[in-house]
Amino acid sequence: MLTDDEKIAIVNKLYEHSAAGDFDTCETMLTEDFFITEAEDTPMAGTYTGITALRDLYAQVFGMVEVTGVQRLGITAGGDHVVTIIYFEFADGLEPAHLCEMFRFRDGKVCEIKPYYFDAAPMRAAHEAFKAKQAG
Repeated sequence: MLTDDEKIAIVNKLYEHSAAGDFDTCETMLTEDFFITEAEDTPMAGTYTGITALRDLYAQVFGMVEVTGVQRLGITAGGDHVVTIIYFEFADGLEPAHLCEMFRFRDGKVCEIKPYYFDAAPMRAAHEAFKAKQAG
């Protein structure tokens, strides 16, 4: 059984390696049946499943919004879970999206991520702005 500090270290490594595009390393920290569920009111709504789900979701999100920064404001752990408080900063001075991400652990690895948005409107606005830029 992992300690809370060990779980937090794994989540921090997931953030660091995913930000660097090192999904091969990320996937060593995920279960084979890993999944991420995005809320229905976001542009990337749905459930992403399998060992490559994180890689697939990143490709989708960064192909639909222009994220200029991700700020991690806090992290806590208890039981089988780690929760982070973060926000995404977007190009063009758009309002950031504030959210918490819940990571669930099983057998020493992350088996689920579920983001909880305070308000998904900033994510939708960033998506619309990105589409407008792409359209020229």
